[in-house]
Amino acid sequence: MIVTGFAGKTAIVTGAASGMGLLTAQCLAKEGANVLMLDINVEQVEACAREIRENGGSARAMGVDVREYAQIKGAVDFAIATFGQVDYTVSCAGGSSARVLQEKGRSFKEWNVSTLDWGIDVNLRAPMYLAHAVIGHMMERKTGVIIHMGSIDGQTGSGSVDYSAAKSGVMFGLTKSLAQYGAPYGIRVNCVAPGVIETDMMASFTAEDKAALAEETPVERLGTPEEVARTLVFLAGRGAGFITGQVLGVNGGIVI
Repeated sequence: MIVTGFAGKTAIVTGAASGMGLLTAQCLAKEGANVLMLDINVEQVEACAREIRENGGSARAMGVDVREYAQIKGAVDFAIATFGQVDYTVSCAGGSSARVLQEKGRSFKEWNVSTLDWGIDVNLRAPMYLAHAVIGHMMERKTGVIIHMGSIDGQTGSGSVDYSAAKSGVMFGLTKSLAQYGAPYGIRVNCVAPGVIETDMMASFTAEDKAALAEETPVERLGTPEEVARTLVFLAGRGAGFITGQVLGVNGGIVI
């Protein structure tokens, strides 16, 4: 196992049972960090943590609904009790409510209010909850890194109205406000805003759809989840020590 500046550090990663959350947890564990992996899919996240341990990493898993503050606070307390501290949080849980709740293809005016609530709760309220639950601990230690997952949709808008609104709030309201709040205590807060990334969410896209999206991207290809995960890990590391309050676009050169 490669051990770097993350040795002895502890990270909490939400949405860690799949996709970019899982990749980020795997990268951090490979780099020597203790990782607490949170996801609503209990069996899957436990299996992922077990695989990391089998490969020599340090990982624990908890089934958590990120919309529930008590569960988030319980996870932070568990991480501190288990590993002694929390150095990094990475909020990867999220997604388009229209897709997750099967509203895709219907007009915004036809969506259930519960769809809107889900989108705001998962994409904005959840990362705010995690920051609130952990920042006091980080302030006491006078060190810490909080990283959020934004989206290009939070900059441009999209048909998923609640998703874009929530991501915009995370990127420009939450990230920048927390960065100002945490800076005197040595706490850095940043956000990664992916463009079009070839994830499982694109499983329904045709080859023609993907080709069209790639053509709209200056580098003429789609991004990979690994590229986003490596950016998240970079922002957590010492090499990003003078970076805070920033939204870093991982979008293949799209200028907005």
